[in-house]
Amino acid sequence: MKAIPKWSPDSWRNFPACQIPEYPDPEQLDKVEKQIAGWPALVFAGEARALKRRLGEVCEGREFLLQGGDCSESFAEHNSTNIRDYFRVMLQMAILLIYGSSCPVVKVGRVSGQFAKPRSSDTETRDGVTLPSYRGDIINAIDFEAGARLPDPERQKMAYRQSAATLNLIRAFSQGGFSTLENVHNWMLAFVADSPQGRHYEEVAERISESMAFMKAIGITMEANHQLRQTSFYTSHEALLLGYEEALTRVDSTSGDWYSTSGHMLWIGDRTRQPDHAHVEYCRGIENPIGIKCGPELDPMELVRLTEVLNADNEPGRLTLITRFGHEQIANRLPPLVRAIEDHGRKVVWSCDPMHGNTIVRNGYKTRPFENILSEVQGFFDIHKAEGTYPGGIHVEMTGQNVTECTGGARAVSEENLSDRYHTHCDPRLNAEQSVELAFLLSDLLKKTRK
Repeated sequence: MKAIPKWSPDSWRNFPACQIPEYPDPEQLDKVEKQIAGWPALVFAGEARALKRRLGEVCEGREFLLQGGDCSESFAEHNSTNIRDYFRVMLQMAILLIYGSSCPVVKVGRVSGQFAKPRSSDTETRDGVTLPSYRGDIINAIDFEAGARLPDPERQKMAYRQSAATLNLIRAFSQGGFSTLENVHNWMLAFVADSPQGRHYEEVAERISESMAFMKAIGITMEANHQLRQTSFYTSHEALLLGYEEALTRVDSTSGDWYSTSGHMLWIGDRTRQPDHAHVEYCRGIENPIGIKCGPELDPMELVRLTEVLNADNEPGRLTLITRFGHEQIANRLPPLVRAIEDHGRKVVWSCDPMHGNTIVRNGYKTRPFENILSEVQGFFDIHKAEGTYPGGIHVEMTGQNVTECTGGARAVSEENLSDRYHTHCDPRLNAEQSVELAFLLSDLLKKTRK
């Protein structure tokens, strides 16, 4: 049997690395990374272990993973209102899933660290001018100027500070009364009353109202039950900028294991999942839950190998496979992966990313038709039903704001509307109403699956 190479937080530096920028001043980069290494952890090992236990329940078909948030967090748009509105929509989606399916929901945000983005090209050309691509606010600026596009290590400090501030506010919202069941239900009633498809949702809203009235009548109140006034919420992001991740990798004093403290869950992107490259090497040594983005080009046996490298003990909850094919390819691409994983007895959570494979360009804007997103979700559930496996989660790019970035939905955002409120720094996101509409569909699908 081949010996497993020794791992350390910096062993990734001995491997080929994709999507990591070249900084013009390596000494300044090293100085910043060493400074961040001395700063407090953003999350704690015990929280990451708790998430892994919850994902283990998802792996066994007893819970469902709801993972969502911004495509790429922005320094400029970081404020309490945006965080509050995003968190509120995530809670609305979760309560719909829980009530409709009688299934506990694990809530994981693409938040508090999702500042780096992989790119299909190292450069961008406009009007004959070629500059380095924008790679997320933690690396460079979105402005199309030579100085702005240079990778700047000082940006890592701002990313850390904004992540800490976001986490602080989310923890307050989660535990301080904002996320009470009564508040979430009132938001849902307001959504139903204002939605063009309100009648379609009224029945669910009324049933939730009846259930809450019944609980209150028999003495199950917020004052007596903390589950009704607070919630668990975890953070996640793509582990792309490995120097930053290394700086926030710490030994847990209670177990002696290594954990990334930049977020509870990290994932490896479709462009960086090579088994013998740096991103897989880094992630194999930390004990956090890990996601793997699975695109159309992924070979089934390579996926099996990845699960063996990243989860040698085949621990339930350790790995989440996030599939991203597009509504036209999922029927052909997903079944071979599912069968390979099942044939080798690998323990994984299957999650559907219906966003990335459905991106098109209209009127000069990247967009995603809502009907194609729904179609891929439907296909995901249909395929797992046919294969006898559990469709364990959803992974979406969304916001709590009233943006016009994805076409369709109840208010029928048109291609002509895209320019009205197109605010994303990278890829198009579902707006608040589209996100809740998606949750209604998911609720129906999950209910049928669990029956």
